[in-house]
Amino acid sequence: MRYLVSWERLTETPETWDNVSSDLNGLRQKGVRPIIGLVHHGSGPPTTDLLSHCFATGLAAHARTTVERFPWVMEWTPVNEPLTTARFAALYGLWFPHHRDERSFWIALLNQVDATRLAMREIRAVNPQALLVQTEDLGRTYATAALGDQSGFDNTRRWMTWDLLAGRVNPAHPFWDRLVAMGLGDRLRVIADDPCPADIIGVNHYLTSDRFLDHRTHLYPAERCGSNASRRYADVEAIRVLGATPAGLRGALDEAWTRYGKPIAVTECHNACTREEQMRWTAEAWAIARSLRARGVDIVAVTAWAAAGSRNWSSLLTRDDGLYECGAFDSRSGALRSTAMVPLLRELASDSTANHPVVAAPGWWRRTIRFAYPALGMATPVALASLDRDSAGGGPPILIAGGTGTLGQAIAQACHHRGLRFVLTTRADLDVTDAASIDDALARFRPWAVINATGWVRVDDAETQVENCRDINVTGAALLARACEKAAIHYTALSSDLVFDGTKQDLYVEDDAPAPLGIYGQTKAEAEAGAPHGLTIRTAAFFSPNDAHNFAVAVRDTLRAGQVFEAAADYFITPTYVPDLVANLLDLVIDREVGIWHLSNGEAVSWAEFAGRIAKACALPVDLLSAVPGDTLGWTALRPRNAGLGTSLGVRMPTLGDAIDRFAAASPSLPAARQAA
Repeated sequence: MRYLVSWERLTETPETWDNVSSDLNGLRQKGVRPIIGLVHHGSGPPTTDLLSHCFATGLAAHARTTVERFPWVMEWTPVNEPLTTARFAALYGLWFPHHRDERSFWIALLNQVDATRLAMREIRAVNPQALLVQTEDLGRTYATAALGDQSGFDNTRRWMTWDLLAGRVNPAHPFWDRLVAMGLGDRLRVIADDPCPADIIGVNHYLTSDRFLDHRTHLYPAERCGSNASRRYADVEAIRVLGATPAGLRGALDEAWTRYGKPIAVTECHNACTREEQMRWTAEAWAIARSLRARGVDIVAVTAWAAAGSRNWSSLLTRDDGLYECGAFDSRSGALRSTAMVPLLRELASDSTANHPVVAAPGWWRRTIRFAYPALGMATPVALASLDRDSAGGGPPILIAGGTGTLGQAIAQACHHRGLRFVLTTRADLDVTDAASIDDALARFRPWAVINATGWVRVDDAETQVENCRDINVTGAALLARACEKAAIHYTALSSDLVFDGTKQDLYVEDDAPAPLGIYGQTKAEAEAGAPHGLTIRTAAFFSPNDAHNFAVAVRDTLRAGQVFEAAADYFITPTYVPDLVANLLDLVIDREVGIWHLSNGEAVSWAEFAGRIAKACALPVDLLSAVPGDTLGWTALRPRNAGLGTSLGVRMPTLGDAIDRFAAASPSLPAARQAA
């Protein structure tokens, strides 16, 4: 396991050494070998930085302190990705010390290489057998012919961390004259005379590591274009534009083996995506490693990076957006929850076949959805097989009951986009109130999971049509849940915030006891109790631009028509954006989770405040909104005044503000004349 003994953190807060000792000794007791890192995209404590002459000696001192505490550790990565760190900190200016010139870049790289050399000298003084596992992001740059020299430069530069450590940067190296001209010749000679080659080449490769440079900037959004000293060009992910699939991880490993002939570990290969895509990419990376190993390439490991997830990498750590990317484990609740990645990793490590139904389908990088730019890709698209009930093969599907409803349709659309085989049923295919119909559908479609998106949804009508509501929400749900349990099929149902009475001052969490006020809430609470072995998703007030029958659309369309819209000012809910709900629901289904989970966008607002925020985001006149008491709106059923849903289980969706912005962006624009008025 890669474990960071952070130079910055330990210098500033020495008491955390106790935590580090507890962690590392705990790993040792469990038979887990740690690979200690000392700097991970950092610049050291406040007394130094990547451009400081004391960076290398400072890290060496920290290395000595660390190895004296843990002399039994064999594998070390003093500096993670020196080249990548130098690019983002000293060439692009995104990270401290925020320089933007080539000489600063080379100095930052040389300082990190020297830090690695000196750190390993200190480590080996205590443990002579210690190994250097040197990591670096490795991809290939492709380009149009007009930018061939730039791609050639990039494809030489990508090796510089390992080349420098190996003492290869000498007068025969392509970059020697360039660096000597910058006054760096003496430093290069010192490194070449006292090299510290990697014992294990740690290849970090992502689906976005391969890049494509295009001089035709008009084909791309402005934010994807930049310039160097002489010209402007687009820099995009190769997988998003090239008609022929880039060399990818296989190419990176093959090239590294050919160049160095050293043992190789895949030290990062994360895919920041939905659960099934994480699994598909991990399985593919493992298969690539095994096939190369069988061919004689010395692949020693594939790392599930990062095991407990990571935060804010969508902005390259330049902002704290609170965005969490799940790893093999989900750590958001404060405890580690195993996702579907965990059994997959066990299967791969034991040479078993991956048996989760979602793994066999191709990942997004092998489907036409990978194309984001038409420059080269769409002329030769890869055929995307139909994923509906008529598709041949592909393994068992997810059965979505409730094909005519908003939620059923949204789940089906998400499954199609994610490459998840599904069957979307109507009542003619599956009548949840008829046990024989259920048995027939399960036998005919043979699903591995069932999502029950059926249900009585008319809250006020339930008060007068009790039996009809109960037939669908309670009897039918129980029949379907029991049939799935009997057939060992994962079962998911949707419940509501209306199972609560609204007397709690804070947000309701999963283990709060239901106390419904009306018939609809009663039936949902009974349905929850009737499916103890399934997954129940409680949600509330969901909204989407793709459904004509939800509150947000009603606000938008009423105000757009110049009419007054009334909304309750004294009833509070946690609105839920359907795309976010569906994305997280499907991840939990793939994880085969059970129990009750709350999914909402996490912020409790009144119906009136929700309406006002929709109006503002859509640039509609808020003066046409009327905040009124809820009891004046003609509701028949009692509703809880405070039905906000929180969670103790850690799955937190994007913020409500972010969801409202996306709703507005997906909504048709108001005519210019009306906006002006």
